[in-house]
Amino acid sequence: MKHRFLSKRYWSSITTPMAEVVDLASKYKDIINLSLGDHDWITDKNVIDAAFKDTHQGHTKYTDSLGDPELREEIIKYYSEEYGYGLEMTEVMAVVGGCHGMHLVLEGILDDGDEVIVPEPFFTPYKHQIQLARGKMVALKTCEEDSFQIDSQELRNLITNRTKALILNTPNNPTGACYSKETLKNIAEIAVENDLIIISDDIYGAFSYGEAFQPITTLEGMKERTITIGSFSKDYAMTGWRIGYVLAPDYIIQCIRDINEGICFSAPSISQRAALHALSRRREIQSPMVDEYKKRVFYGYERICKIPKMSVLPPKGSFYLFVNIKETGLTSVEISKKILEEAHVLVIPGNAFGKCGEGYIRLACTVDIRALKEAFDRIEVICNNI
Repeated sequence: MKHRFLSKRYWSSITTPMAEVVDLASKYKDIINLSLGDHDWITDKNVIDAAFKDTHQGHTKYTDSLGDPELREEIIKYYSEEYGYGLEMTEVMAVVGGCHGMHLVLEGILDDGDEVIVPEPFFTPYKHQIQLARGKMVALKTCEEDSFQIDSQELRNLITNRTKALILNTPNNPTGACYSKETLKNIAEIAVENDLIIISDDIYGAFSYGEAFQPITTLEGMKERTITIGSFSKDYAMTGWRIGYVLAPDYIIQCIRDINEGICFSAPSISQRAALHALSRRREIQSPMVDEYKKRVFYGYERICKIPKMSVLPPKGSFYLFVNIKETGLTSVEISKKILEEAHVLVIPGNAFGKCGEGYIRLACTVDIRALKEAFDRIEVICNNI
């Protein structure tokens, strides 16, 4: 939008399909929303009660700018218990959700024109976040035929003397892919050989349906060159609390702490208390939630396999299905519009996630199976008539 009062940097900005779905969600009274990855699962009642008890006891002030010490200690304990991975208090910072953490990290490590390699399809905000930090995003193509794994040689071919970092997101949004241990090991070797930083966006770690999730930072030699973005939004159904964390070498944490002083100083104290209680109760909280979402995505997979002109890989992780719609002969935008207008089901066109996303739509299984059944029944009618 061009206006004299707007920065010229944003005169050519185009609203993304991800942003547009917010307005579309209210278009029809009977809409089934499979677009944004926001839980229908409510934050655990015990977490809510404990957090608000803390509020009444005085946790309503600024915390340490690195975060509530008790929360950071609990994060350290979590990584020690789950992965045998050691952290110091100076290597952990609480942030206002994963996107806030990513912004701080990119702002802290990038010089003007530095390149960041991002596997495509990618979480839509990455490109804009890199641009805001004056960097350049370089897309690394992945494809369905390879289960959206990263090809080591393709990665090597993209590395230049301006390459600074590689963003990893596994389990992946939007594809649902989980990078294999072999893939992670190969990426680690390339990072060491080329002195690259890995920014590991680990926000769907609980939703891994095959191999157990392993953070790349826990691999030998990777701690010193890995920045981990963690979040409570997905793994604990806490999207509205806006709370996450960054793990990194202490000099990086100190840098992003200083940057954040001019943004919001600290994450909300009440959200940090909720995160603390969620983490300490993770086993009782996560198991039923993950089991439910696993049922949903596998139900969705089975339904899609029976719908003409649609296909999808078996689910590996996250709660998304990245559905191949190429046989319909329609673009991802055209089929998404048709599904919305004729079936009243809201999905996101694959081109929202980069060029490699064309020919796909993303479905978020964030409604119960009864609603999913109705959604797929409606979609099937459309595909039978294309």
